[in-house]
Amino acid sequence: MASNTAASAASVGLRRRLKLLLTVVVLFMSWAAYTLVVQYNQATERTGQLVEAKKQLSDAQAKNLSLKQEIARLNDPEYVGQIARKEQGMRLPGEKSIQVEQ
Repeated sequence: MASNTAASAASVGLRRRLKLLLTVVVLFMSWAAYTLVVQYNQATERTGQLVEAKKQLSDAQAKNLSLKQEIARLNDPEYVGQIARKEQGMRLPGEKSIQVEQ
């Protein structure tokens, strides 16, 4: 009978250790799943921010190119003269302005 009791006590201890191990494993896996979900959400948010930043960069580069072209054209005296005539109503000495009525 004593050996039966010892075997039964060992079996109970083994079950208790297995339950404790199972609880630890379940808690660890829950924590790992939570961490994975949080990191996935952060990565998705960062990807959206990256796309937006790339869009802003391409817009800024396009505007920069446009402004460089405008600077290059403003260094051309003929273009500056066209702007002065068209927008400012200026003219060179001896020029007569022609107005077309509709």
